[in-house]
Amino acid sequence: MASEVMTQQAAGAVKTKRHQLDYKWIALSNTTLAVLLATINTSIMLIALPDIFRGLKMNPLVPSNAGYLLWLIMGFMVVTAVLVVSFGRIGDIFGRVKVFNLGFVIFSFFSILLSVTWMKGTSGALWLISMRILQGIGGAFLFANSSAILTDAFPKNERGLALGINNVAAIAGSFIGLVLGGLLGPVDWHLVFVVSVPFGVAGTIWSYLKLEEHGMRTPSRIDWWGNLTFAVGLIAVLVGITYGIMPYGHSNMGWSNPSVVALLSFGIAILIVFAVIETKVEQPMFRLSLFRIRAFAAGNVASLLASLGRGGLMFILIIWLQGIWLPLHGYSFESTPLWAGLYMVPLTVGFLIAGPLSGILSDRYGARPFATGGMAAAAISFILFTFLPINFSYIWFALLLLLNGVAMGMFASPNRAGIMNSLPPDQRGSGAGMVSTFQNSAMVLSIGVFFTLIITGLSASLPSALYAGLTSQGVPAASANAVSHLPPTATLFSALLGYNPMKSLLGPTLAHLPAAKAGYLTGREFFPQLIASSFRKGLDAAFYFAFIATVVAAIASALRGGRYHHGDGVEQEPAEKALSEHELAEEPQLLRKAE
Repeated sequence: MASEVMTQQAAGAVKTKRHQLDYKWIALSNTTLAVLLATINTSIMLIALPDIFRGLKMNPLVPSNAGYLLWLIMGFMVVTAVLVVSFGRIGDIFGRVKVFNLGFVIFSFFSILLSVTWMKGTSGALWLISMRILQGIGGAFLFANSSAILTDAFPKNERGLALGINNVAAIAGSFIGLVLGGLLGPVDWHLVFVVSVPFGVAGTIWSYLKLEEHGMRTPSRIDWWGNLTFAVGLIAVLVGITYGIMPYGHSNMGWSNPSVVALLSFGIAILIVFAVIETKVEQPMFRLSLFRIRAFAAGNVASLLASLGRGGLMFILIIWLQGIWLPLHGYSFESTPLWAGLYMVPLTVGFLIAGPLSGILSDRYGARPFATGGMAAAAISFILFTFLPINFSYIWFALLLLLNGVAMGMFASPNRAGIMNSLPPDQRGSGAGMVSTFQNSAMVLSIGVFFTLIITGLSASLPSALYAGLTSQGVPAASANAVSHLPPTATLFSALLGYNPMKSLLGPTLAHLPAAKAGYLTGREFFPQLIASSFRKGLDAAFYFAFIATVVAAIASALRGGRYHHGDGVEQEPAEKALSEHELAEEPQLLRKAE
C-alpha cells in the first residue's frame, strides 16, 4: 500500500512538472504575440501614412494637418507611456493574467473599429486618432503585464531567454510594422488596421483558455492620487513635446509657444507633486523604493537612455530613405514607403539574431557584459553613420543597420532580464510597468529631440537652397521667395510621407515654364538634391545625440553590478520540487503504475 501511495505521489509530481514545462512555453508564445501586435501597431502607420492621407483625402502640406499626422503617429505611444505603470500595479492587485486578458479584448475591439473607418477629411483623421488612443489602452494592459507573467512562469535560470525573446519581439515589431505598412498600405489603407484583427481575436481567446495566475497577488488599495497626478503630469509633458515640434507663428517650431511652455512647466510641476505623494502614501503605484535595488535602478537608466537614442532613429532613417536616397536611385515617390520598409530589414535581422542569443547567454554569465557591450556597439554604429555620404552605397548602409540591430538586441534582452530578476515577486507587475513607462516616454521624447535637431539643421540653410535652386530653373523670384519661406516642417513631413511637394508648391507657376524645366522640378531628382545638404546637418546632429545617449547608457549598464536575483538563497520557486532527471526518464512507467 505504501509503495502504491509513493508511486501515485511520484506520478502526480511528474504530471505537475510536465504541466509547468508546457505552461511556460504557452505563456511565452502568448505574451510574445501580444507585445508583437502592440509594437507593430506603433510603427505600421509610419510607412502607410501616405496611403492613409490619400485615402482620407488630406493634403500633408497644409499646416493645420501636421497635428493630425503627429497624433496618428504618437497618440498610441503617449497613452501607453501614461498608463503602463498603473495597469502593472492593478495586475499586482487583481491578478496579472486577468488584466492581461482584458488588454487583449480592448486591443482587439478597437482594432476592429479602426479597420471599418469610413469617414474622410478631418472627421476621418479624428476618428482614427481616437480609436488609436483607445487601442493604446489595450496595448498598455499588454505591455504592463507580459514581462511579469513570464517572470512568474519561468525559473530564474531561464528568464533571460524568455524575456529576451519577448523583448526582442517587442522591439522587432516596430520594424516589422514598417514592412507590413509598406506592403498593405498601397493595396488598401484599411488593411493596415485589418491585419491586427484576426491575430488579436485569436490571442484573446487563447489567453482566456490557457493562461494561469502563477503570480503573487498583493491585495491593496489603488493609489488614486498617485494615478491622477502621474497621468495628468505625463500627458502634459508628452503633449507639450508633440506640439513643440510643430510650427508656431513665424517660428519653425513651437518651443516658444506659450501653450507649449505652459504644458511642459505644468506637467513637470505635477510630476514633482506625484513624486512627493508616492513617498507619503502607504501603498504607492510607483514604488520609488525599488530604485534602492542597484540592478533595477541601473537597468532602468540604461533602458531610458537606449530608448532615447533609438526612438527617433527609425523616423530619421526613413526620411533619409524616402525623401532623398530612394528617389535619387530611380524609385518613384509613391513607391518609396514600401521600399523604405524593405531596405530597413537588416535592422530587424540584427535584433532577431542577437536578442534571443544574448538572453540565453545572460542566464549563464549575467546581464552586464552583454547589455554594456550592446550599448558600446550601438554608440560605434551611430558614429559610423556620420561617415556615410548622403547618397550612400547600400551595402554599407545595410551593414551599419545590421550592426545597430545586433547591438540593440544584445542590450535589450539581458537588460530586461536583469531588471525583472531584481524585483520582489509581489512587485513584478508595477516594476514591469515602470520599465515600460520609461521606455515609451523616452521614445516620445526621442522623436521630439530628433525632429528638433533635423528641423534646426534644415532651417539653417534650406530657405537659401530652395530660393537658389528654384530661380536657377527659371522660377520667378517672387514665387521662389514664397516657397523658400515655408516652414521646414512641411518639407520634413513631405519626405516622411514619400511625397514630392514641388508640384503642389509651385502650382500655376509651372505652366509658365518650359516643359523640360517643369518636368525636372517635379521629377525624382530635384527635390532630394535640394534638401540633401541641409538635411545632412541635422542628420549628423541626431547621430551625435544618439551616440552620447548610448555611451551614457553603457556606463549606467556597467554600474549595475554582477549577477543578481532577488532573494538569492531564498528565491521563491514553485511549491513542487523539481524532479530529478531519473524521475523524468521514468515518467511513462510512473504514470502507468498510477493508473
